[in-house]
Amino acid sequence: MKNIVKMCIFALMASWAASSCGEKKNDDGFRYLLDEFADLKVMRYKVPGWEDLSLRQKEYAFHLAEAAKYGRDILWDQNCKWNIPIRHAVENVLENYEGDRSGEDFAEFTVYAKRLFFSNGIHHHYAEDKFFPGCSREYFASLFEAVGVEDADALLDVIYSPDEYLQRRSTETAGDIVALSSVNFYDGVTRKEVEDYYAGIADPSDPEPISYGLNTKVVKGEDGIVREEAWKVGGIYSAPISKICEELEMAAELAENDIQKRALGLLVEYYKTGDLRKWDEFNIEWVKDTIGTVDFINGFVEDYNDPLGRKGSWEGYVNIKDFEASARTETLSAEAQWFEDHSPVDPRFRKKTVKGISAKVINAVCLAGDSYPSTPIGINLPNADWIRKEYGSKSVTIANITSAYDFAAQESPKSVLEEFAYSDEEKELYRKWGYIADNIHTDLHECLGHGSGQLLPGVSTTAMGEYASALEEARADLFGLYY
Repeated sequence: MKNIVKMCIFALMASWAASSCGEKKNDDGFRYLLDEFADLKVMRYKVPGWEDLSLRQKEYAFHLAEAAKYGRDILWDQNCKWNIPIRHAVENVLENYEGDRSGEDFAEFTVYAKRLFFSNGIHHHYAEDKFFPGCSREYFASLFEAVGVEDADALLDVIYSPDEYLQRRSTETAGDIVALSSVNFYDGVTRKEVEDYYAGIADPSDPEPISYGLNTKVVKGEDGIVREEAWKVGGIYSAPISKICEELEMAAELAENDIQKRALGLLVEYYKTGDLRKWDEFNIEWVKDTIGTVDFINGFVEDYNDPLGRKGSWEGYVNIKDFEASARTETLSAEAQWFEDHSPVDPRFRKKTVKGISAKVINAVCLAGDSYPSTPIGINLPNADWIRKEYGSKSVTIANITSAYDFAAQESPKSVLEEFAYSDEEKELYRKWGYIADNIHTDLHECLGHGSGQLLPGVSTTAMGEYASALEEARADLFGLYY
């Protein structure tokens, strides 16, 4: 629950370019903005520092990136059980339809396809409501018929129904948010049954509680018993997770240091066993690596998409450190105790001793799963409160992403600055200082906002239920804005 996403809606596609993108002016003619449709913009970014890596480091990053890409279908299936068959049918039309592609109806079909790919499914990636094609069901059906899509009627029912699968994650205040959500985390169970299940297995006295339910689906069988089915090798998503493990094992042989190698070994063991204690051991080891140039995220991480705030969406991320820009975040993180001591909150919620706050600026190399194509601009992990308190956390600001946003905004005729700035003077101030101010705000949000504070003794984040993520993000941002 520790990343923030730029409020302007963009997709990102990697460009393996080496020149710096931290300049205010786009002097090399690199095109950032690629496409605009619906309420979306598609852009690409550079990867500064790639050419400075050794061959071994590039091979290491390559295998981490391959591991990330193998998780694509996991996220699609998690978002809704119909997403993958609908995607395959739409891809079939795009690749094989031999009819007229010049009309308005096919253009509307293409926009729907783009929205589908961007959102990793049939629900808006941000609003989480189901979006609908701009062409009629009859036209859509004719495309499916032309290319021989199986179960076309069932797929069209899901795509066009005004009554079913309306929200990926329901936020309704009335009704059962588990039953009303389209996410594929639960099967045949009610909210009460899920909450009763976890109340029955959780140990409230455990000072190092596991993230109950992070890597499982909760189902009720024909026998009426509620149980968990794990996402692991030999369980749900076994095939892609096995490929992920193969790539992680190859990456471990190329790791930059022993900490990375041990962390990757623990991550593979976790994927093979589904043991959440191993996930915690991995995170403790992973947070220690503050010396490597290449870093990664891989796993069932953020719980935003779960209406009950337990299930982790699959995510993959590979990045390299921007050493020059990291001097800024290192200056801030070195003063973490001062920020904590002067935080305008009740002293009971301040940490007496801030531990392990590490911060850096990175450049994204590969985005996958829940980080693609709508990507965070800053990340703070791990999420377990007790690990953060005892071992610290890693905070990053993603420089080539924020830079790409800045340049793409300059290229777009639909500029937020042009639309909402009060005066030419305000526009000029933003053009001069806005990029720097945005990055510092992200630094403060991630490395100090999320890294600050503590819960009262005996209280866990589950006490806040489905509101935990929203409250934590608001808390971190208010901390950043205050300073």
